[in-house]
Amino acid sequence: MKKVILILIVLGLLIGGVVQAKDETIVIQAGYANNPGEPVDLAMHKWAELLAERTDGKIKMNLYPSSQLGSKSELIDQMFAGANVITLADGAFYADLGVADFGIVFAPYLFDTWQDVWNLTESDWYAEQSAKLEKKGIKILTSNWKYGDRHTLIDRPIKSVDGLKGLKIRVPGNLIQVKGFEVLGATPTPMALGEVYTSLQQGVINGLENPLPVLYNGKFYEVAKYLILDGHVKNFTTWITGTVFFNSLTEEQQKILIQTGNEAGIYNNKVQAEVYDKTLQNMQDEGVKVLDLNLAEFKKKAQSFYKLPTFTEKWSDGLYERVKEAMK
Repeated sequence: MKKVILILIVLGLLIGGVVQAKDETIVIQAGYANNPGEPVDLAMHKWAELLAERTDGKIKMNLYPSSQLGSKSELIDQMFAGANVITLADGAFYADLGVADFGIVFAPYLFDTWQDVWNLTESDWYAEQSAKLEKKGIKILTSNWKYGDRHTLIDRPIKSVDGLKGLKIRVPGNLIQVKGFEVLGATPTPMALGEVYTSLQQGVINGLENPLPVLYNGKFYEVAKYLILDGHVKNFTTWITGTVFFNSLTEEQQKILIQTGNEAGIYNNKVQAEVYDKTLQNMQDEGVKVLDLNLAEFKKKAQSFYKLPTFTEKWSDGLYERVKEAMK
């Protein structure tokens, strides 16, 4: 009898320990390259607020802007190791992680309108790609965040797309964006966003591409004064975490994390719309000159991207046509 009682006591302590562990605060580390005050950063504060509110403080999100937690690739490595980390990433990175078809969403001039973007993210095709990524160990939490039209800021004036030839343009470290600028004639130079200002200042690179709020808040206009409003990518962004961490959450916690992420995405899109014109004016007030170029030339030159063996040999047959159909 004493042995039975002892076993029951031990079991009770173990169960109590599990319950206590479930009640402990979960801390999520959110790392991203954007600087404080940018729309993405403001929306992340909103997400953290909503998450704490809906979970009664049981899930807390600590924010680390300006690449304080490391580069995107480093954060993804942490996810694979099971860390409680989230970051924003895009289809181009997912292609490098082994989901080749996903990369097309970052191809130059794929989308004509933002509605095309949202139609695609709600399509069966997109759900299929997300499922493939999950098998690789990455869980997409939310996809409705508008990062913005990506434009190009350079350190010299040019008269046409041919003027990009030989210019070293910083791009994120993924093959899609590297090749996207190669077909335009530039020399793409992958590097972390945190290294760009000094590299521009020292002449290591000649420019970079990103949405206007990123270009402005990073103060890159101080060392590069010519802006091409080329909108080569309509950049929607996704927030991701590792499946190891995500699967450690309860079903209810998973649901709240995703719901609050989507709500923060709506907030982000509202802020993005509000700041675009103001940001452009601020840059011009700081001496940035908007170059009046023929964007049809950019789009025409970019079409060769969709014929590169680098991608077509890896993509599913008829991928471009299927993606275009999914946008309707």
